[in-house]
Amino acid sequence: MATIFTRIVNGEIPSYKVAESDKFYAFLDINPLAQGHTLVIPKQETDYIFDIEDKEYQELFLFAKRVAAAIKKAIPCKRVGVAVLGMEVPHAHIHLVPLQSEGDMDFRKAKLSLTPDTFKEIAEKISLSFE
Repeated sequence: MATIFTRIVNGEIPSYKVAESDKFYAFLDINPLAQGHTLVIPKQETDYIFDIEDKEYQELFLFAKRVAAAIKKAIPCKRVGVAVLGMEVPHAHIHLVPLQSEGDMDFRKAKLSLTPDTFKEIAEKISLSFE
C-alpha cells in the first residue's frame, strides 16, 4: 500500500507544494514547527533514507538545498535547519525548518495551527523564491 507521501505525489491527497522536479517533491508540513516548515521527498518510495542509491541521495540533498534557499528568501529566519527522522512515515523525507534559534528545531514542542489561506500564502512565497 502506498504511503501518504506517495499518495500526495500522485495527487490523491492535496498538499501545499513549494517545489517539484521529475524525481523530488517539496511541500509544507501540515503540523509545522514554524511557518515555512517543509518536507522534501523522493517521488520514488523508499522507507529509509540511507537505502536510497548514492546518486539519487546526492540529488535529493541538492534539491533540498535549493528548497532551503527558497525558504530563507521567503521566510524571515536566521537559518534553515535540516532533520531526517523518518519514524512517522515509512517514506524517506527531509524536514527543512526556518530557525531563529536552535530550540526551534525541537520536535517535541507544540505544532503551529495555521489556516488553509496561511498555508497557501506561505507555499506561494516559497515557490516564487525557488530557482
